[in-house]
Amino acid sequence: MEQRATSEKVHVIACGAIAREILAVKDANRLDYLTLECLPAIWHVYPGKIAPALREKIAEARANGHEKIFIGYAECGTQGEIDKICAAEGIERISGPHCYAFFSGTEKFLAECETEFTAFYLTDLITRQFEAFVIEPLKLDRHPELRDMVFGNYTKIVYLAQTEDKALQEKAKWAADYLKLDYEYRFTGYGDLDRELTLAARPAPSAEPPVTASGL
Repeated sequence: MEQRATSEKVHVIACGAIAREILAVKDANRLDYLTLECLPAIWHVYPGKIAPALREKIAEARANGHEKIFIGYAECGTQGEIDKICAAEGIERISGPHCYAFFSGTEKFLAECETEFTAFYLTDLITRQFEAFVIEPLKLDRHPELRDMVFGNYTKIVYLAQTEDKALQEKAKWAADYLKLDYEYRFTGYGDLDRELTLAARPAPSAEPPVTASGL
Protein backbone atom coordinates (compact mmCIF):
# COMPACT_ATOMS: atom_id res chain seq x y z
CA MET A 1 0.00 0.00 0.00
CA GLU A 2 2.90 2.39 0.71
CA GLN A 3 4.15 1.99 -2.86
CA ARG A 4 0.73 2.82 -4.30
CA ALA A 5 0.33 5.79 -1.99
CA THR A 6 3.67 7.35 -2.98
CA SER A 7 3.73 6.45 -6.70
CA GLU A 8 3.59 9.23 -9.22
CA LYS A 9 0.89 9.46 -11.85
CA VAL A 10 2.22 8.04 -15.09
CA HIS A 11 0.84 8.58 -18.58
CA VAL A 12 1.60 5.56 -20.76
CA ILE A 13 1.73 6.11 -24.52
CA ALA A 14 1.62 2.63 -25.98
CA CYS A 15 1.18 0.45 -29.00
CA GLY A 16 -2.48 -0.48 -29.42
CA ALA A 17 -1.33 -4.05 -29.98
CA ILE A 18 -0.65 -4.40 -26.25
CA ALA A 19 -3.48 -2.22 -24.90
CA ARG A 20 -5.46 -5.19 -23.61
CA GLU A 21 -2.40 -6.57 -21.83
CA ILE A 22 -1.48 -3.23 -20.25
CA LEU A 23 -4.99 -2.84 -18.88
CA ALA A 24 -4.93 -6.41 -17.56
CA VAL A 25 -1.65 -5.80 -15.73
CA LYS A 26 -2.96 -2.46 -14.43
CA ASP A 27 -6.11 -4.07 -13.02
CA ALA A 28 -4.35 -7.14 -11.58
CA ASN A 29 -1.76 -5.04 -9.76
CA ARG A 30 -4.06 -2.11 -8.87
CA LEU A 31 -1.82 0.32 -10.72
CA ASP A 32 -4.40 3.08 -10.48
CA TYR A 33 -1.76 5.73 -11.11
CA LEU A 34 -1.41 4.67 -14.78
CA THR A 35 -3.33 6.37 -17.58
CA LEU A 36 -3.19 4.89 -21.06
CA GLU A 37 -3.18 6.35 -24.55
CA CYS A 38 -2.58 4.15 -27.59
CA LEU A 39 -1.36 4.56 -31.14
CA PRO A 40 -2.90 2.31 -33.82
CA ALA A 41 -2.10 -1.37 -33.39
CA ILE A 42 -1.67 -1.86 -37.14
CA TRP A 43 1.48 0.29 -36.99
CA HIS A 44 3.04 -2.92 -35.73
CA VAL A 45 3.60 -3.59 -39.43
CA TYR A 46 4.39 0.05 -40.36
CA PRO A 47 7.07 0.99 -37.79
CA GLY A 48 8.10 4.12 -39.68
CA LYS A 49 4.91 5.81 -38.46
CA ILE A 50 5.60 5.23 -34.77
CA ALA A 51 8.31 7.75 -33.87
CA PRO A 52 6.73 10.87 -35.46
CA ALA A 53 3.42 10.10 -33.76
CA LEU A 54 5.13 9.52 -30.41
CA ARG A 55 6.74 12.96 -30.60
CA GLU A 56 3.33 14.53 -31.17
CA LYS A 57 1.67 12.57 -28.36
CA ILE A 58 4.46 13.39 -25.90
CA ALA A 59 4.11 17.10 -26.70
CA GLU A 60 0.36 16.87 -26.20
CA ALA A 61 0.79 15.02 -22.91
CA ARG A 62 3.23 17.64 -21.63
CA ALA A 63 0.80 20.41 -22.62
CA ASN A 64 -1.95 18.60 -20.73
CA GLY A 65 0.11 18.55 -17.55
CA HIS A 66 1.49 15.00 -17.57
CA GLU A 67 4.86 15.24 -15.87
CA LYS A 68 5.81 11.58 -16.00
CA ILE A 69 5.43 9.68 -19.27
CA PHE A 70 6.31 6.08 -20.08
CA ILE A 71 6.56 4.67 -23.60
CA GLY A 72 4.67 1.42 -24.03
CA TYR A 73 6.82 0.25 -26.92
CA ALA A 74 10.00 -1.73 -27.09
CA GLU A 75 12.39 -0.85 -29.95
CA CYS A 76 9.81 -2.27 -32.35
CA GLY A 77 11.70 -1.90 -35.62
CA THR A 78 12.08 1.89 -35.41
CA GLN A 79 15.84 1.74 -36.03
CA GLY A 80 16.66 3.51 -32.80
CA GLU A 81 14.18 6.37 -33.22
CA ILE A 82 12.26 5.59 -30.02
CA ASP A 83 15.50 5.54 -28.05
CA LYS A 84 16.41 8.96 -29.49
CA ILE A 85 13.04 10.31 -28.33
CA CYS A 86 13.48 8.81 -24.87
CA ALA A 87 16.95 10.31 -24.53
CA ALA A 88 15.78 13.75 -25.66
CA GLU A 89 12.70 13.75 -23.44
CA GLY A 90 14.21 12.08 -20.38
CA ILE A 91 11.65 9.27 -20.37
CA GLU A 92 11.78 5.49 -20.43
CA ARG A 93 10.33 2.75 -22.61
CA ILE A 94 9.70 -0.96 -22.24
CA SER A 95 13.09 -2.62 -22.47
CA GLY A 96 13.87 -5.10 -25.22
CA PRO A 97 13.63 -5.25 -29.01
CA HIS A 98 9.91 -6.02 -29.42
CA CYS A 99 6.81 -7.47 -27.78
CA TYR A 100 7.75 -11.06 -28.58
CA ALA A 101 10.80 -10.57 -26.39
CA PHE A 102 9.24 -8.86 -23.40
CA PHE A 103 6.27 -11.24 -23.35
CA SER A 104 8.66 -14.19 -23.34
CA GLY A 105 11.10 -12.53 -20.97
CA THR A 106 13.75 -10.63 -22.92
CA GLU A 107 16.80 -12.54 -21.73
CA LYS A 108 15.11 -15.88 -22.37
CA PHE A 109 13.88 -14.82 -25.80
CA LEU A 110 17.25 -13.50 -26.95
CA ALA A 111 18.93 -16.71 -25.87
CA GLU A 112 16.37 -18.84 -27.72
CA CYS A 113 16.33 -16.84 -30.93
CA GLU A 114 19.99 -17.62 -31.50
CA THR A 115 18.83 -21.03 -32.70
CA GLU A 116 15.24 -20.20 -33.61
CA PHE A 117 15.66 -17.79 -36.49
CA THR A 118 13.20 -19.65 -38.74
CA ALA A 119 10.22 -19.10 -36.41
CA PHE A 120 7.36 -16.69 -37.13
CA TYR A 121 5.89 -15.44 -33.85
CA LEU A 122 2.31 -14.69 -32.93
CA THR A 123 0.88 -13.01 -29.84
CA ASP A 124 -2.74 -12.99 -28.71
CA LEU A 125 -3.45 -9.81 -30.66
CA ILE A 126 -1.76 -10.93 -33.88
CA THR A 127 -3.51 -14.29 -33.65
CA ARG A 128 -6.86 -12.64 -33.05
CA GLN A 129 -6.36 -10.33 -36.03
CA PHE A 130 -4.22 -12.55 -38.23
CA GLU A 131 -6.11 -11.53 -41.34
CA ALA A 132 -5.65 -7.80 -40.70
CA PHE A 133 -2.03 -8.05 -39.55
CA VAL A 134 -0.65 -10.67 -41.93
CA ILE A 135 -2.91 -11.75 -44.76
CA GLU A 136 -4.25 -8.38 -45.90
CA PRO A 137 -1.06 -6.24 -45.64
CA LEU A 138 0.86 -8.90 -47.59
CA LYS A 139 -2.05 -9.36 -50.02
CA LEU A 140 -1.95 -13.12 -49.52
CA ASP A 141 -5.70 -13.31 -49.99
CA ARG A 142 -5.40 -11.91 -53.51
CA HIS A 143 -2.02 -13.34 -54.42
CA PRO A 144 -1.58 -16.70 -52.64
CA GLU A 145 1.57 -17.33 -54.65
CA LEU A 146 3.28 -14.73 -52.44
CA ARG A 147 2.93 -17.01 -49.44
CA ASP A 148 5.89 -19.18 -50.39
CA MET A 149 7.92 -16.14 -51.45
CA VAL A 150 7.43 -14.41 -48.09
CA PHE A 151 7.38 -17.40 -45.74
CA GLY A 152 9.49 -19.90 -47.65
CA ASN A 153 12.40 -19.65 -45.20
CA TYR A 154 10.25 -20.07 -42.09
CA THR A 155 9.73 -23.51 -40.61
CA LYS A 156 7.17 -22.94 -37.86
CA ILE A 157 4.73 -20.59 -36.19
CA VAL A 158 5.33 -20.10 -32.47
CA TYR A 159 2.28 -18.79 -30.66
CA LEU A 160 3.43 -16.81 -27.61
CA ALA A 161 0.18 -16.76 -25.67
CA GLN A 162 -0.63 -14.15 -23.06
CA THR A 163 -3.86 -15.92 -22.06
CA GLU A 164 -4.92 -19.56 -22.08
CA ASP A 165 -7.66 -19.19 -24.67
CA LYS A 166 -8.69 -22.35 -26.55
CA ALA A 167 -10.28 -20.37 -29.37
CA LEU A 168 -7.08 -18.42 -29.95
CA GLN A 169 -5.07 -21.63 -29.90
CA GLU A 170 -7.28 -23.01 -32.65
CA LYS A 171 -6.89 -19.77 -34.60
CA ALA A 172 -3.09 -19.98 -34.27
CA LYS A 173 -3.14 -23.57 -35.54
CA TRP A 174 -5.24 -22.42 -38.47
CA ALA A 175 -2.70 -19.68 -39.20
CA ALA A 176 0.10 -22.23 -39.20
CA ASP A 177 -1.83 -24.41 -41.63
CA TYR A 178 -2.57 -21.38 -43.81
CA LEU A 179 1.15 -20.59 -44.06
CA LYS A 180 2.06 -24.30 -44.37
CA LEU A 181 4.25 -24.14 -41.28
CA ASP A 182 4.65 -26.32 -38.20
CA TYR A 183 2.95 -25.12 -35.03
CA GLU A 184 4.22 -24.61 -31.49
CA TYR A 185 2.36 -23.19 -28.51
CA ARG A 186 4.05 -21.42 -25.60
CA PHE A 187 2.20 -19.79 -22.75
CA THR A 188 4.14 -16.67 -21.68
CA GLY A 189 1.60 -14.67 -19.72
CA TYR A 190 2.58 -11.01 -19.62
CA GLY A 191 6.29 -11.68 -19.17
CA ASP A 192 8.37 -8.60 -18.38
CA LEU A 193 5.43 -6.24 -18.98
CA ASP A 194 4.19 -6.71 -15.42
CA ARG A 195 7.52 -5.64 -13.92
CA GLU A 196 8.07 -2.81 -16.41
CA LEU A 197 4.72 -1.17 -15.69
CA THR A 198 5.11 -1.55 -11.93
CA LEU A 199 8.56 0.03 -12.02
CA ALA A 200 7.43 2.82 -14.36
CA ALA A 201 5.85 4.73 -11.49
CA ARG A 202 8.41 4.01 -8.83
CA PRO A 203 8.95 7.10 -6.68
CA ALA A 204 12.09 9.07 -7.34
CA PRO A 205 14.70 8.62 -4.59
CA SER A 206 14.39 11.33 -1.98
CA ALA A 207 17.30 13.70 -1.80
CA GLU A 208 18.57 13.49 1.76
CA PRO A 209 21.07 16.04 3.10
CA PRO A 210 24.52 14.63 3.79
CA VAL A 211 25.31 13.75 7.37
CA THR A 212 27.87 16.11 8.85
CA ALA A 213 29.78 16.03 12.09
CA SER A 214 27.55 18.72 13.56
CA GLY A 215 24.50 16.66 12.76
CA LEU A 216 25.71 13.66 14.77
